Formats: sequence, structure tokens, C-alpha cells
Amino acid sequence: MFILEEEDQELFDRVQEQNLNRQYELLTNCIEIGLRKGPAAFDKYFLWALNHVAVATISQFGGRFRKEPIYVGNHKPPHFNDVNEWMDRFISTVQENWFVWKPTELAAYGLWRLNWIHPFIEGNGRTARATCYYLLCARSGALLPGRHIVPERIKENRAGYEAALIAADRAWDDGHLDFTEMESYIADLLVAQLRDAD
Repeated sequence: MFILEEEDQELFDRVQEQNLNRQYELLTNCIEIGLRKGPAAFDKYFLWALNHVAVATISQFGGRFRKEPIYVGNHKPPHFNDVNEWMDRFISTVQENWFVWKPTELAAYGLWRLNWIHPFIEGNGRTARATCYYLLCARSGALLPGRHIVPERIKENRAGYEAALIAADRAWDDGHLDFTEMESYIADLLVAQLRDAD
């Protein structure tokens, strides 16, 4: 069962909003688990669950990696036959750098790399933003306070988000892993969130 945006915009928007609320509830549970288990809790099953909840009843392929081509503006994500390997590399990089990178670096890498791979048919941005926040909190050692959290701030500041994605993509195309612009962007959003805490 699913609803298309073209069929009923009002219902589609309402379902999408409810999905985001459910995704946040799942995310807070996952953060609590991640705080106890550390890097081992970050795996593909966690990512599948985040995506499934984000697109429930608006996409039939939620919670599984894509098996078809996908195009995102000027960015051409990896071929679908390579998605599993890229995701294994992504998860391994996060786990191996858990205690090496700062929380904002880990979150920035997660946000950029998931967008670069674009492993799902639908809900990649929502899943990447949730993953970014998971990494910020789990690596920082707490569910971070603030009434207006980083994923919401990313949605509202798309210009900075898109510029940081493009900068990291260009560095990768030139043979370098450099997501410093994304890390700076995330750090600024996190400072704003913490200032807004009760």
C-alpha cells in the first residue's frame, strides 16, 4: 500500500510528516542503543530501518538498497550493482574512525557519503540527515539538547548544505577525501541548536 504525491498532495504531505515523526522516535531509540554499544551499533540494518520508516506508505522499496539507476541533479551516484560494496565501505569507515574523528567530522562524513552513494530509491536525504544526527549524538555521548535539531536546520539552510555536498564531491573527484566544508557547516548548526536549548 502506498500513496503517490500526484494522487493526493494533502494526504501525501501528512503521511510524510507522520513518517518523519516516527523516524525521529526510532532515531532516539537507536541513539540510546548507540550510546551503550558504540561503533558496533552502526550497521546497514540501522540504516535500512531509518529509511523504511521515512518512506513508509509513500514508497514500495523502503528499507532496502536500490537495484536500479538513480539521478540527482548533476550528481550521478554509483551504479546500483556497486551500492552494497560502497555501503560496506561507508559503514567500515565510520566504525574505524569512531574514536579518531570529532563528532562533527563523523556526522559530516555520514551526511556527505550517504548522499553521494544515494543507496535508496526514496528518502535518501531524510535518511542521511537522521544518520548525521545519530552520529553527532552517539559520538558526543548524549542525546543533544535543543528544540530545533540539526536535521531540521539542514532542511532550512539548503544553500549551505548543497554547497558543502558539492565541495566534498569535487574533492572526491580530484582523488581526495575532504569534507571540511561540510564539517564546518554541521558545527555551526550544532552551535545554533545548543544555544536554542531550554
